[in-house]
Amino acid sequence: MADEASPFSASQDGPSKPPVPQPDSQLHEGDPWDFAQLCIEQTAAAIQECRGATPTELASAMGMARDLHNDNKPADLIEVLARVQGHEEENIGRALMDLANKVAATMSPAPPFIPFASKLIAPSAFYESFDRIHEIARVLLSPVLFAEDTDAVGTASMNPVACRLLADEIASAVQKRFGIRPFVTVARLDYESWSFLTRKHFEL
Repeated sequence: MADEASPFSASQDGPSKPPVPQPDSQLHEGDPWDFAQLCIEQTAAAIQECRGATPTELASAMGMARDLHNDNKPADLIEVLARVQGHEEENIGRALMDLANKVAATMSPAPPFIPFASKLIAPSAFYESFDRIHEIARVLLSPVLFAEDTDAVGTASMNPVACRLLADEIASAVQKRFGIRPFVTVARLDYESWSFLTRKHFEL
């Protein structure tokens, strides 16, 4: 089946936009944390494009996210940025949704938002069969929502960049093992669902 998920890349129309790193063959075989670094860079490019933060805020958030990753702690740049911008805990969900919507607007097509994801059962068999995908999903904080005999797989995250990156890796891993390109669905989560699912899937 054709895979409709593709790696996110920011538009390069303007001279002020930095180049966006893309997954390569070495990334598929390397350290799962390399995906976290790529996610930071691509998310930062999207935030810069949509003017979601000042350069100082973005640089600070990127440094903090990388420090957490260096300590083997998954962290998403959008959440770190929202906290750098001073949003209080009671407003963090709304702030994250606003930033995520801006990032999604830079993508074509933008992953849809789904409100019922937290009710789906974790695909334990898929994770056991593809343990590397589970590791990458954990560092990207993008849970796999469903896996129908590997022909159709779905992943979602609060950060649309993260789920696009994982979707690309899922398609590559399934094709390498079974010689087929699965239909990979990507979607966005609200903060509460995302927090619940990442704890449930990755024991965070």
